[in-house]
Amino acid sequence: MLEKLTKARNLSKANNAIKRLISERGESNALSMADDVVNNYRKLTKDQHGSFFAFLFEKLNPQADAVLKAAQNFSADSSARNYIQLQKVSESPRQEFFRRLNRASHGTASVVQMRRDLLQLLDKRPELAAVDFDIRHLLSSWFNPGFLKMHRVDWKSPADVLEKLIKHEAVHAIDGWDDLRRRLQPDRRCFAFFHPQLPSEPLIFVEVALLPDIPTVITPLVDKRAETVDQVSQYKVAVFYSISNCEPGLRGVSMGNFLIKRVAEQLHAEFPAIKTFVTLSPIPGFIDWIAAGANLGDGVPAERLKPNLKTARDAALAVLQLESKSWSERLSAGWHPDLATEKEKEALMCLASIYLGLASTGRNGNPVAKFHLGNGAKLHLINWAGDLSRKGLRQSAGLMVNYLYDLGSVEDNHERFADGEIVFSRAVGRLMAP
Repeated sequence: MLEKLTKARNLSKANNAIKRLISERGESNALSMADDVVNNYRKLTKDQHGSFFAFLFEKLNPQADAVLKAAQNFSADSSARNYIQLQKVSESPRQEFFRRLNRASHGTASVVQMRRDLLQLLDKRPELAAVDFDIRHLLSSWFNPGFLKMHRVDWKSPADVLEKLIKHEAVHAIDGWDDLRRRLQPDRRCFAFFHPQLPSEPLIFVEVALLPDIPTVITPLVDKRAETVDQVSQYKVAVFYSISNCEPGLRGVSMGNFLIKRVAEQLHAEFPAIKTFVTLSPIPGFIDWIAAGANLGDGVPAERLKPNLKTARDAALAVLQLESKSWSERLSAGWHPDLATEKEKEALMCLASIYLGLASTGRNGNPVAKFHLGNGAKLHLINWAGDLSRKGLRQSAGLMVNYLYDLGSVEDNHERFADGEIVFSRAVGRLMAP
């Protein structure tokens, strides 16, 4: 009973702290009031977060009648005065609340933490998406790449930063300190974005290998026993083989595309002989897409799947016959790229080229492809047996992709992707209808 009363009292205190902060007209007490909100929020239990955000949703909405009146005035007279009034009344008071909350000690970190908690509720509480929209809107401004600092992370970096790399590597897990040390050797680079308010927190980081040639297999890049390429003269290619977000509270805030471009520019300045910038990327969801029928999906014009491509796709699906034996069953039975028939290989490569080269602009297109292609890269090569890990075999039959960043073409490629066009190489085009 006492615990229940304490929880109710804490929630009431948190809600009252919100009211005081949003109603404060001056700035003299703003910092202490913001601290009060943060401190009371921290006392809430996880199951009370929904009530806290529901209070923000219900009590801090714009006034509908004021918005309607301002919109009508602006429609009748699009003067600066009416425009400004419309902006004032249509902005959610929640945005002002979070701006004021940012004045608290470690306010930026607190807002990011709140969004991290909020994201865990959205599936069951869809009405809270309005609160998330307001937080994300502000975080997109606060974490604008113009405010972020890019730093190289090496073996001399602070231990807590290095520990975060191990913890947050999302593509190719780092197997302890020896593995991390190898990834930070002279023929490797790691760069991260940091925010001035979170100086010891890498927000997103990218790992790069400096090599003589474009790689098609991931194992040598992540093998902690791999030999180091010591001669700088051999560095001809920079390979982005992993990019990981460290902060779930910043999901949906665009940073990775800017990081890759800055890294490419810095590496080109440091090593003028490096003129080729590529990724070696996984294809998550590829097998799931095949199992679901290999459709292009929403948002992709049906005419893109020309008759010859449709014939090739259907023939490839017939070879794989996943409707009679699932992919997981095949893997359990010992399927491996080295044991695949030539027809199976041809079918998988064909379907991968269609999946990446045609379906990537759709709503359900491959997320990795959408990221790189939308960032201005070109779909360069699809590699057989590139990732033989259990995860790689399960999600993509071991296939991997090279996306090529031609620094002189990224802007044009980006615009073409925004218009629904995917730029791919002749090699990829030949795979579509073998």
